[in-house]
Amino acid sequence: MASMRLPPFLTLTALEAAARHRSYSRAARELFVTHGAVSQQIRKLEDELGTKLFVRQGNAMVPTATGQRLAGHVTDALATLRAGVDEARLAANGPLVISSSAAFARGWLVTRLERLARDVDEPDLILRAEDRVADLTTDGVDIALRFGLGAWPGVEVATLMIERLFPVCSPDFLVRHPIREPRDLLDVPLLRHVGLPWSMWLTAMGVDEVPRQQGLGFEDTALMLDTAAHGVGVALARSGLAERDLREGRLVRPFADTMGGEVAVETGNHFVWRADSPKLARILKLRDWFLAETAGLRG
Repeated sequence: MASMRLPPFLTLTALEAAARHRSYSRAARELFVTHGAVSQQIRKLEDELGTKLFVRQGNAMVPTATGQRLAGHVTDALATLRAGVDEARLAANGPLVISSSAAFARGWLVTRLERLARDVDEPDLILRAEDRVADLTTDGVDIALRFGLGAWPGVEVATLMIERLFPVCSPDFLVRHPIREPRDLLDVPLLRHVGLPWSMWLTAMGVDEVPRQQGLGFEDTALMLDTAAHGVGVALARSGLAERDLREGRLVRPFADTMGGEVAVETGNHFVWRADSPKLARILKLRDWFLAETAGLRG
């Protein structure tokens, strides 16, 4: 036997409200409709079901046993719907979480947080500085600021900046070790990141010799830049991570005023999000701000 179609939502809510109030008039006031509209909906439902759902007792409209059971099911269904709507509202309006590497947060993002707070109407923004790749699905992260080639499956990607590599050192180090051309770096301590060999930059500058001093190696870029700022050696910096130290004068670029001395690489920093996020409208507003902030860094 084929199942009967589900009655319209208004009909079921009229039944539920009338059973709860035991009055068509009070149900009508709650639903912002007329007494006649409630009476008509319930009468149509009784005709469709082939049974009485209410009987009059004095001034009250009392649900029959069938009417009371059906109203109870509708009450439960409405509670489930309200819970679902509340959950969706919470998902869309909860905190907006950004995950960034600690080095990028320290070196680039932190200098813009005041402007971000002023320009973007986002009262509940949380920044996580963490050295892992957020999956944007199970970890509560809505936006990831990732470094790489920009090709990740299952997510949307907007490129913020293409990285450039250049040497940096402390002002004091530059006074103690005059560096006038790339070849001069062969005779000073070169701080090196384990994933970023100096040979990339030296070869691009036409220097094929091996440095004569082996400087300290680092797995953490922020620690390497801090060490360079303390005058220990010259570090090969990524543009997105050294900006704060250069702006504050803790680091300088030995070749910035002469030959530029920078090398562009294929990797860069990217704004990453999921297209199916319930917070999509808020995410896109933040994406547009980041893209505007980095408009001159994607060449």
